[in-house]
Amino acid sequence: MTTQYKKPVPRPLNPEHTKPFWDAAKRHELVLPRCTKCSRYHFYPREECPYCMTPTLEWVKVSGKGRLYTYNVVYQPQNRAFVSEVPYVYAVIQLEEGVKMVSNIVGRPKEELKVDMPVEAVFEDVTPEWTLVKFKPV
Repeated sequence: MTTQYKKPVPRPLNPEHTKPFWDAAKRHELVLPRCTKCSRYHFYPREECPYCMTPTLEWVKVSGKGRLYTYNVVYQPQNRAFVSEVPYVYAVIQLEEGVKMVSNIVGRPKEELKVDMPVEAVFEDVTPEWTLVKFKPV
């Protein structure tokens, strides 16, 4: 675990809605909110189901497997703290559970990436408080 992480860490707008996600990431697990009425997963976390507007949600551990839906290689980051990381891959992942998540692709040169390639979640412990969910090709 890196204790000298100097880059910005997530700052949830509604920490109470995202706490289960970040707690699971610390355990190196991926969880998603699922509606108890229509049984659909969604992401990003919110107060009610975006499909049926039911406020009763549960957090469910998911496979962490998916496909690379689309991506972009970043050469000029918006935040100067990430200059040493360029180029890096900013990606949208289509999880097996149907949800799309934004993350990074790691562990493979950008030239080898292809849309629809299988990926799986990996976890980067960046500080004692924060673990980031990223994806690597399988």
